[in-house]
Amino acid sequence: MLESLVVSGAVAFLGWIAAIIWRNRGQIALLLASVRPFREVRVSVAVLLQVQDDDGYVLAHSPLRPNSCGPFGGAVKFLPSAIPQLRAAKFREEVRSHSRMRHDLRGFLPMTALPRFARWLSCQEDRESAREALRRELTEELGEAGHPELATGIAAVDFRWVRKVVDGPKKAPGHPYRQIRFFEVFELDLTIAAARTLHDALVALARDPGEALIICAGREDIVHGRIGALYVAPQSAFLIGDRRLHADLPAPR
Repeated sequence: MLESLVVSGAVAFLGWIAAIIWRNRGQIALLLASVRPFREVRVSVAVLLQVQDDDGYVLAHSPLRPNSCGPFGGAVKFLPSAIPQLRAAKFREEVRSHSRMRHDLRGFLPMTALPRFARWLSCQEDRESAREALRRELTEELGEAGHPELATGIAAVDFRWVRKVVDGPKKAPGHPYRQIRFFEVFELDLTIAAARTLHDALVALARDPGEALIICAGREDIVHGRIGALYVAPQSAFLIGDRRLHADLPAPR
């Protein structure tokens, strides 16, 4: 009788484990991370635009991080309809003083809620799509770079998916939590006239020695982490691969 109970319990336990693995089959690495003995994880979700011309990549000066440049793009925003699900995952939005950063998908979770958050994220509901986020960020950043005229046809621009990068979880220096970042990298769809026009305009500006805010960085610049007097933001590495090469620059508060 005891042996039968032990066998039944073992079978039930293995079935429970198998059900968890099947439910999270698209996020096995995150499932494994969630059982590590860390209480909290910082998460962020962002999109990046890869604009390439031969070995050059178009970067923009960052007004939020002076003396640095990085790819066009930024955080994806969640919609009000996402709040119940985010609350259920115990998501706590990261507080920033800049109003443009409100409702960014940047915040904190219990580590055990990471697979649940990743499943919600993969459903692509109750949040900006990658394309919506790219169009919004491009409009904002082209204006900041002094070229708002390039955003006038942004609604007609479309993109091609390049890669997805899950960066982390890694220890955040000086903080008691790990952090994990979800990036999607896109390029302009050059079969669309509006996208070709934008691509050519950005490349021309980046190659113009008189242009200070839109920069052309070579692969070696990205690997090195500097171009001239500017730091190259570490997420720029995801334009050329799926591995981070440098530590974070301090974030604005």
